[in-house]
This record gives sequence, C-alpha cells and structure tokens, in this order.
Amino acid sequence: MPRGPRLDAPGTLHHVMVRGIEGRPIFRDDRDRDDFVGRLGAQTQEGGLLVLAWALLSNHAHLLVRTGRVPLARVMRSLLTGYAGAFNRRHRRRGHLFQNRYKSIVVEEEPYLLALTRYIHLNPLRAGVVPDLGALEGYPWGGHSALLGHVSRPWQALDDVLGQFAGTRREARRRYRAFVADGVSQGRQPDLIGGGLRRSAGGWETLQSVRRGRERWAFDERVLGSGAFVERIVKEAALPRGGIAVAGRSLPALIAQIATACGVHPAEIQSGSRRRPAARARAAVAAVAVTRLGFSAARVANALGVSTVAISQAIDRGLTELRSRGLDPDRVAKGILRQVK
Repeated sequence: MPRGPRLDAPGTLHHVMVRGIEGRPIFRDDRDRDDFVGRLGAQTQEGGLLVLAWALLSNHAHLLVRTGRVPLARVMRSLLTGYAGAFNRRHRRRGHLFQNRYKSIVVEEEPYLLALTRYIHLNPLRAGVVPDLGALEGYPWGGHSALLGHVSRPWQALDDVLGQFAGTRREARRRYRAFVADGVSQGRQPDLIGGGLRRSAGGWETLQSVRRGRERWAFDERVLGSGAFVERIVKEAALPRGGIAVAGRSLPALIAQIATACGVHPAEIQSGSRRRPAARARAAVAAVAVTRLGFSAARVANALGVSTVAISQAIDRGLTELRSRGLDPDRVAKGILRQVK
C-alpha cells in the first residue's frame, strides 16, 4: 500500500517515532545520545521547532514536537542524516541506520498533548531502562527530568507543558509529577499511536457498530484525534495550493488590520510583548483567528510568539476587546477572506 503524504503546517503537533533498522541500536553509548540531543536542540534554534516531550532508548526514540517556520520533513532530514553520518563514522560502519522513514502522527491537542507527554516520558520505565519513578526523574535522555528541573535543557518547551497544570512552575511540577505517576499502571497504550476514530473506537470490530453518518469512516493512520479532527486535517491536506495560500495569507492580514485598529505595530503583536495595548491586540487577533477563521491555537501561538495556553486563555478577552471597539468578529473575518482571495 503506498505511503500517504506527510501532513504538516506551522504550529502542528506531531508524535515522531524513529527506529533502528532491523531493531538494531541507534544509540550505543552516552556519546551517541549526547550527539543526538545536541542536534535536536540545534533544530529548535534554527527552525522554530518546539520540543515538548522526548525519550531516547537503545533502538528507538520518541519526540512530541510542534513545527515552526521550517517544515517537519526538512527538520527531520537534517537531524537524522547528520546524526546517522556521525554515528557511522564514530562506529566505523556503513549502510542505513534507521528503519525506513521516520513515522509522524498529527496530534489533536485536547486531550492528547498531556497523555502523549506522559506516555513518551514513561517509555524508559516501561522498557526497564530505569527501575522506578525516582530514577526516571534523573534520567538525562528524556524530557521528564527537564520538566522537573533536574536536568537543564534550555531548548525544551517546558512552559508549553507545565502551563497546562498551574500558573507557577513549583505547583505545575507537583501536579505534573502526580499526573505521570498515575499513568504508570496504564502500561502500553496502542491507542496513542494514531488512526483517529478507528483506534480510539477500539479497532475495526468496534467501529462496525458506529452508526453516525460519515464519522464511521473518519480515520487516518497519520492522525491521532477525534473523527471530526481527522476529517478536518485530511480535508486541509487535500486543499489545492490556492486554498492553502489564502489560509496562509489571512493571518498576517488579520494581524495588520487589528494592529491598525488598536494603534500598535504588527511586529509588537507578534513579539510576545506584554505591553497592555499589544496584549489586547494579540487577544483580538486570537479571538478572530481561532473562533472565526478556524486556525488552531497552536498555529496562532506560533505566529504571535506566545504559548498555546496563552492563546486559549486570550480568546474571551479578545472578543471583549473587539466589542469595545465596535468590531464584529464575523465581519472582520469575512473582510479578511475577501481581502486575501
């Protein structure tokens, strides 16, 4: 069966899995692991890639990432090609290191972001690499130790995860630790490896009993999410180039229009500035982009230089800001779409 094309767009959340050819090790020692981690960190600087969760085991690796301005395919090609070349030179070997191409699954953020973070970070414990949760907290080759502050990983997007638990890092880490501990008894979770409704429904057998119109067919091995999410992602991937271009131009046009209405510069809206006029304008952009233009909170966050949590929390404030300025969000959105077509 032919492989489907990659699904990607700025701000998209992906679960990426990389495996060694024929199950062979891709990390033989800590020098290998350190090299891979260094290259991964470099990609966050060069392409705007956000790494939320990750774990390295001897013959495979898991990553939970959000793409930035550089497509995931280009990031992974640079990461894996560079690492494989260095690995082969170091260990005096030839040939392929990785099994086929890496696997990437587009992830619906709610409710899967935290579930996948926990699943990925518990991998070393499930595999017997560490004996218990205490040892996992100090395991340097996974993102769990960085989230708890035991290992410094400046490139890891800590606040994108911890911000889901509490407003302060201390409390967020306490709740995150408890959340991970609750997941130990769940064991392996094949439903977190993609397939949309088909997997979440329990496979073909269970799916046969689903009788809610087209939803029974809403699945795709490249997507982890609800049936509605799968349908939206696949539909977006099938858009002609012109449709994608219109969607891509509408967000900058919206930022420019809101900036003018609020008396701030577009660059200030996109800089993450906390100055009150900029924050209000950013909230207005978020409200229209997410609730009227259909952008994901992650994609808007990527464009505005803030976290996904901040965008989600800003939507209600943004609608209030628009009303206070006599702006109807529906009319603003329709005007933007007419402008960019």
